[in-house]
Amino acid sequence: MGNHKKFVSKKRKGNFKFESKRKRKDKKDDEVINKKAKFNRYKDKQKVEEILAKKKQMEDRFKQQDKSFSESEPEDDTYTQLVSSFKNNNVNKLIESEEESMSEGDLDVVVNVKKSPIHDPSNDSALYSESEENNEISDHELEIEDNVLEKDRDASNDPFTKHLQYELSDELLVSMSNSQPFEKKITKEWPSLGHLHISIPQPMESVSKISKPKISILEEKTYASVGSVPQSFKKVDFNELYIKSQIKDNIVSSNKNNLIKRDLELSEVFTPLQKELFSIMNHYQDLYYSDRTFTNGDEIRYTYCLHVANHMLKTRTKILHHNAKLAKKTDIPDEYRDQGLVRPKVIILVPFKDAAYRVVKTLIDIVVPKEAGQVVNKNRFEDDFTGGELLMPTKNPKPEDYELLFSGNTDDTFRLGLTLTKKTLKLYTDFYASDILIASPLGLRMIVGAEGEEDRDYDFLASIELLILDQADVFLMQNWDHLLHVLDHFHLQPKKTHGTDFSRVRSWAVNGWSKYYRQTLVFSSIAMPEIRSIVNKKCQNYRGKVIISNQPEIGAIRQVLVQVPQLFHRLNATSPLSAVDARFEYFVKEILPKQRDPLMSHTLIYVPSYFDFVRLRNYFKKEDISFVQVCEYTKDAKIARARDMFFHAEAHFLLYSERVHFFRRLRIKGIRHIIFYQPPTYPHFYSEMLNLMQESNQNKYGGSECNMTSTTMYCRYDAARGAAVLGVDRITRMLNADKPLHMYLTGDK
Repeated sequence: MGNHKKFVSKKRKGNFKFESKRKRKDKKDDEVINKKAKFNRYKDKQKVEEILAKKKQMEDRFKQQDKSFSESEPEDDTYTQLVSSFKNNNVNKLIESEEESMSEGDLDVVVNVKKSPIHDPSNDSALYSESEENNEISDHELEIEDNVLEKDRDASNDPFTKHLQYELSDELLVSMSNSQPFEKKITKEWPSLGHLHISIPQPMESVSKISKPKISILEEKTYASVGSVPQSFKKVDFNELYIKSQIKDNIVSSNKNNLIKRDLELSEVFTPLQKELFSIMNHYQDLYYSDRTFTNGDEIRYTYCLHVANHMLKTRTKILHHNAKLAKKTDIPDEYRDQGLVRPKVIILVPFKDAAYRVVKTLIDIVVPKEAGQVVNKNRFEDDFTGGELLMPTKNPKPEDYELLFSGNTDDTFRLGLTLTKKTLKLYTDFYASDILIASPLGLRMIVGAEGEEDRDYDFLASIELLILDQADVFLMQNWDHLLHVLDHFHLQPKKTHGTDFSRVRSWAVNGWSKYYRQTLVFSSIAMPEIRSIVNKKCQNYRGKVIISNQPEIGAIRQVLVQVPQLFHRLNATSPLSAVDARFEYFVKEILPKQRDPLMSHTLIYVPSYFDFVRLRNYFKKEDISFVQVCEYTKDAKIARARDMFFHAEAHFLLYSERVHFFRRLRIKGIRHIIFYQPPTYPHFYSEMLNLMQESNQNKYGGSECNMTSTTMYCRYDAARGAAVLGVDRITRMLNADKPLHMYLTGDK
């Protein structure tokens, strides 16, 4: 009797609910059916399953979340059973866990709001505001960092947040993973930059067509938005450009100091070129600009330094903001993941110490100008990166571009770490404690090392978000393999943790997708296929890339002053690789036999590639041909002897490499005939070499003015080099003409 009363009392209180065995059995059967349906949904979708499985594995490891449910549309009977298993009949309610019991009041609060899988900035403002209300920062923390809770413009619209905050959708990830991503091609014309060729990766349609469920028991993620076409701005508004308030006041003065030699209006903040460049940089898209000159070099350097400083200050502010909030939390939500696998975020590669010196001085002017902050190790930096200038001759001066390029310290083995704080710029910091790394390709190559070496390290390249290659054409003259080797070691899995807090690492960095978030900026003075190949193969930014391509209308041939017939021989090649052998065969069979005639003495052979130089040198030795050689590895005494023998006709040929001309600009005398084994890398080298044939440099016993020629070998894969020498119209006609031989005379239009 007492047990019966106890049973009734529980029933009255509502703590017991009778459920028959049959009902419990039916409920278990429903769960079995649901599990089987979930198992079979992605059975035929193997490619998508691999991506989702990888994401699920990383979430289980770092987020410790429950198993995610399938998003495929269930069958009608399964869907009905799923809905009927819920106590609440309203299908628009969002249930976080079917095993969790919830009261009616709790269910009324949870409403299912279906979000788009692509990032919609308008949905983020509420999220940020709610987070700020629930996590207030004390006054003491505000005094430590003024910008931690800075009320900026809608932060969700900041390109920095759009680019780094969200993961890639499955559709876009599949597209980016392909060897040739599906891209949208757009062409635009801007006043200063010229022709813009824009490529924006698009999601794969086959993946995006997967059906979505009518109801989801988990809230869908917000994914990164697909890239868009950059828009140039005319009026400078720091708020609309999302430039940090810490550097706003320094921009005008530092830019005017940077461009003190140029006539910049007092009312203008940026030059027209800087406005268009910053529009693309601030849009976080890759950029290749091949019209860098000594005139606009300072403008370009200042623009990317401003972008670097703005990027790092935003990164620092976000981390400090999250640190202050997490001090009051026990767990770490996903929105507080704000770091990479290692600390370094920016790498700036420049060819010489003088270029690195100018970059650091520009960063100082932007971040910590005079009396506004402190620069640690500044004196040491001044001692290391200044001095060591080349002595320029006064009697026979070098060309103007040579003096500008090799002014200052020309050491090409260096690396420097920088750490940026609110009012301090620290130099010579350890790589894994640095925000910015400034180095030469050789400097990094020595650290990265080669396979099999014990003392090598490349973990600091794992989480680079911004890579800048300034004066990339000079890298081609130094050693292109160093740059390629370093780029091959970007975004690899680190071998050590380096004190990383993995609870704060962004999920896309853990998944190995950092290469899709890296922005790469490449600047060069010439358009070369080698540089273009890096942009196409090594740059995989999901926001897209912008390539500036302006065809030269007037070539360097217009700068030739010597009256000499200029012959251009077109050879046939089926591929760039086969062009190497085809060029050698054409030279040996068609060009060399004619040039070996005694009347054709004083012949200089200009060879751009060192590999071709070695091949020709070995062939000349094998055939016992009278020649001397000058390359970048030739000692000064041998150079002097070779020049003397060539001038006095003691040697019929002079093999001359392009790299020795680039680094030394020798005035070779006695040239009567010149053969360009390939069009020069720098177009003005063509006119420089021909102008050395003027009468004042000739041996009066070496021949007459009537016996002087210039011969250039080219193929269809030398179109870019040929266009820079001849102009785009001429090279186009020559490549499409029936006859393989063309001749131009000085003064021809």
